[in-house]
Amino acid sequence: MVYTIERTQKLPISLEQAWNFFSLPANLKKITPESMGFDIQSSSQFLGKIYAGQIICYIVRPVLGIPMFWMTEITQVVPGSYFIDEQRIGPYALWHHQHHFKAVPGGVDVIDLVHYRIPLGVLGRLAHWMFVKGQLESIFNYRWNILETMFGKINEKP
Repeated sequence: MVYTIERTQKLPISLEQAWNFFSLPANLKKITPESMGFDIQSSSQFLGKIYAGQIICYIVRPVLGIPMFWMTEITQVVPGSYFIDEQRIGPYALWHHQHHFKAVPGGVDVIDLVHYRIPLGVLGRLAHWMFVKGQLESIFNYRWNILETMFGKINEKP
């Protein structure tokens, strides 16, 4: 089964400001809960602005502090509009994350669209129901709150 996360957050910043923040991989750590133990492993010389084909390696600790390797590739980039990251190695059978940015009156819409699949068939579906779905919601809620703290607030959380 393929699951979907869709989030749209309005921030009171310009499209250029949003792009400049989100297109720097190093900023991902700033919007990830500390409890995830998120640590970028990729060489800093390749972590400037994102580009198509860029590989980014991380260590995450999503369960009981156990370190897990995760590698993503930035597969598409249209500056100021969107980029896509896809898992190459990691905990999911599928991870396809679209990040879209759209200028709106008073700011910018930051739109996340994630399609993901858990491995292990029935066991994976059970794990999704028991904790994966909740953990992902928690991560995206944290991100929502931290972005409001950093940039301000236009609308209420869904």
